Amino acid sequence: MEESLEGSVGAPIIFLIVVAVQYLSRYVQLNTSRVAVNAEELKLRAEIKQLQKEANAMSQPSTFAQAAKLRRTAAAKEQELAKNQEKLMKEMKSSYDTYRKALTAIKVLTYFLLIIWFWRIPVASIPKQLLQPFGRLLSWRSGGPANENVTVGVIPWLILSTRVSKLICRKIFK
Repeated sequence: MEESLEGSVGAPIIFLIVVAVQYLSRYVQLNTSRVAVNAEELKLRAEIKQLQKEANAMSQPSTFAQAAKLRRTAAAKEQELAKNQEKLMKEMKSSYDTYRKALTAIKVLTYFLLIIWFWRIPVASIPKQLLQPFGRLLSWRSGGPANENVTVGVIPWLILSTRVSKLICRKIFK
């Protein structure tokens, strides 16, 4: 009785745990890729636009040298802006690096504990007609087929849950 209860509740529990872990992973990943815009960066962008506008306005032959100088100044400021953005990205990635490492350890530990907990217990039972070519693969280490259903083991269920949860998290965090 206890095995059938764990097996029937096991699939949704595993799925929800995997979705939660993938949600956290995606959240950390998106926060590392976000770039905060600061006042200095906005000021540099405005200066670059102004310099380019002034350089484009100078189309007379007598002002050509001055326009070239403005373009060179704008290019130098663009390089400075790119340097600042690169520096900021490195700081962001290093600040989230500990979170990413801790999350990886939590993922590994969670998957390992789920595999140990549900090792010989069938996690789900699916009709054979739905899984005709893959039935034997999915019932790996779950106790074999029962009646007209294929029992799904914990490892295939974890793989499936991980893929589905990654898809869900990508849709949520577009």
